[in-house]
Amino acid sequence: MCTVSFINNKGVAIITSNRDEKVIRPGAVVPRNYCHNGKNIMYPKDSKAGGTWFAMDENGTVLVLLNGGITKHIPALPYRKSRGLIVLDIIEKDSPKDFWKQIDLHNIEPFTLVLYQEKVLYELIWDGSSKRTTKLDETQNYIWSSVTLYPEEIRKERSNWFFDFVKDKNEISALDMLDFHKNTHSDDAQNGLIINRENVMKTLSVTQVVTEQNKGAMKYYDLIKTEDFSTSFIRI
Repeated sequence: MCTVSFINNKGVAIITSNRDEKVIRPGAVVPRNYCHNGKNIMYPKDSKAGGTWFAMDENGTVLVLLNGGITKHIPALPYRKSRGLIVLDIIEKDSPKDFWKQIDLHNIEPFTLVLYQEKVLYELIWDGSSKRTTKLDETQNYIWSSVTLYPEEIRKERSNWFFDFVKDKNEISALDMLDFHKNTHSDDAQNGLIINRENVMKTLSVTQVVTEQNKGAMKYYDLIKTEDFSTSFIRI
């Protein structure tokens, strides 16, 4: 939920997310299919609040959460609902993009969503008072780092690592991106892609979806339990 990348590899979308979280938070439930509002949705579940930071529906729509909006905010607890449950509220609808315009986010903590729907890429931001919707060029590559954990200069540095990694590559595979998310600046426990800040805040897992035409696949790596999960589907 705190580092997300989007790669377009010749029409194949590769979306990868590292979840940075306090180690005292209960471990997540590995991805499985759930039925929401009559729609099949696959996601790893946050066992504390019941929501998720990464979901893919039966239509191949992908929605990924990052904490924070435009700038780092001061939490104003209590909030009425967790951001992970907001993810599920949005992706269970027929058109998550359209529902984003309608959803009431009053008293919800700021967040950023990366939405890939019908081969179109969007950045959706709630800054605590207003929504921002940006349609991105889905033929390009992107990286996001959470504003709550990484100051602007570090976010720029991480972006440089990303674009250095992908430049001059004719093809970028899902394995390439897993390597980037697992091993980039592994000696930097504060700001590398896998963090461990005094055993208080850690990167707990890496989740990845690969989607093309009517096929999709999700992989999940629990870095604490050292468990892996993989599944795929074909849409008719």
